[in-house]
Amino acid sequence: MATKEKTLDDAFYETLKDVYYAEKQSVKALKKSAKSAEHDDLKQAFIAHGEESAVQVERLQQVFELIGKPARAKTCEAMQGITSEMEEDLEDFGGTPAGDAVLAACAQAVEHYEIARYGTLKTWATQLGHADAAKLLDETLQEEKKADALLSKIAQKLNAAAKAA
Repeated sequence: MATKEKTLDDAFYETLKDVYYAEKQSVKALKKSAKSAEHDDLKQAFIAHGEESAVQVERLQQVFELIGKPARAKTCEAMQGITSEMEEDLEDFGGTPAGDAVLAACAQAVEHYEIARYGTLKTWATQLGHADAAKLLDETLQEEKKADALLSKIAQKLNAAAKAA
């Protein structure tokens, strides 16, 4: 028996499940990063974006509701890779002058992954006629871009401090 051909609708749902998992992991990673960060600006950025990410998880639940599908998480290999890299870097660089710079870089890897995913989901939602879902996804996309810009600004200070040490 032939399997049903996969559609953009299927891709949208699968990617949504992937991002749902990634966002939940991000909340955990940001809590851990806030504890590990020594520079106050970085610590505050992690705390604030951690709270924002918790809201983003709820927003994703709304998107699932809007498309009439159950909110399920599907293991995101990419996020697992990025977070395990972060753990390794924390072990190697934690407590060193470069520690915060490395932590900020890891956090930006998470942001860039999320920006790519939310951009795709927003586009697909629009193409599939899910205007309300697209609006919610865009809201999160803009927050991720802001978080990334803030991390870039903080990283410039941290990198200079790490280089001077």
